[in-house]
Amino acid sequence: MQTDASVADADYAMRNWRGERLGRIRVGSDAHKQLFCRMLLDTHNPYKPAVMVWPELSPDALQRITSLPIWDIAVQTEGRAQLRVQAYANTVSDPLLREALVMDGGEEARHKVVLSKLVEAYGIRLEPEPAYHLPKDPEWAWLVTGYSECVDSFFGFGLFEAAKRTGYFPPELVETFEPVMQEEARHILFFVNWIGWYRRQLSWWQRLVFEFKVARVWAFLIWERIGIARGLDNNGEMQDANFTLTGHEQIGIDLTLSELLDMCLAEDRRRTDGYDKRLLRPTLMPRLARIARRFIR
Repeated sequence: MQTDASVADADYAMRNWRGERLGRIRVGSDAHKQLFCRMLLDTHNPYKPAVMVWPELSPDALQRITSLPIWDIAVQTEGRAQLRVQAYANTVSDPLLREALVMDGGEEARHKVVLSKLVEAYGIRLEPEPAYHLPKDPEWAWLVTGYSECVDSFFGFGLFEAAKRTGYFPPELVETFEPVMQEEARHILFFVNWIGWYRRQLSWWQRLVFEFKVARVWAFLIWERIGIARGLDNNGEMQDANFTLTGHEQIGIDLTLSELLDMCLAEDRRRTDGYDKRLLRPTLMPRLARIARRFIR
C-alpha cells in the first residue's frame, strides 16, 4: 500500500521536473531528444487504477456524473490512442525514444482502465466497444493521436477546472481523476517536442512529404470535428460526442465563451509550468484562443 507521503511525492514529481544537463539545448539535437524523453519517463506516476478508491457520491452528484454524454467516446478514444501509440513505437529503433513511446502508450491504456473502473463504480452503462484495428500507417495514427490530444486537452483542462470550481465534480472525484488530466499535459509536451525534434531529422524533401502528411492530418481532424459538432459519428448515427465544444453548457456552468477561453489558457499554462523551460510548449491552440479572444467580449 502507498502511504500518503509517497502519493504526495509521486504527484509532485509528476508535475515538476528539470533535466540534469545544464545550459541551452538546441531543438532537434540529441540533447533535446534526451530532454523530452526523460521528462516523460521520469515523471511517470505509478498509481494503479485497480486500487483507486472511488468516492461515494450524493444522489445529486451521482446523477450529474452518470448523465454526462461523454463516457462511451472517452473510453473508445483511449482504446484507439493506446493502439496507435504502440503501433508507432514498434516502428522506432532508437532505444530511448521507443521506451518513452511505450510509456506513453501504456499510460493511454491505463486511462482506459481508469475510465472503465469509473463507469463500473457508478453504474454507467456503455455501448459495446468497437473492434480496435492496427493502423496501416503508424506515423499517421501517431500524428492524429498527438494533435487530437493537443486540441481536446486544451479545452478539457478548462472544462475540468470549471467543473471543479462550481462543485459540479465533487472534490473527492476531482482528486481521484486529477492524475489523468496531468498525464495528458505530459503527453502533449512529449508530442510537441517530438514534432520539433523529428522535423530536424528529415532532409528537405522528406520534410516536404512530412508537412503534407501533417496538413492531411489537420484536414482530417477538422472534418472529424465538424461531424462531432453536428452530433454525428462516422456511420451517420447520432452521438453525444460534442462535449469538447459545448461542455460548459452540458454541465450547467454559467460561463461566457470569453471566460471559458481565459480559463483554458490559464490551465494550459499552469499544467505545463512545472516542467523544464527548455522544452517546447504547445502553441497552436493557445494562439488561436488568443486571436479569438480579441473579438469576443
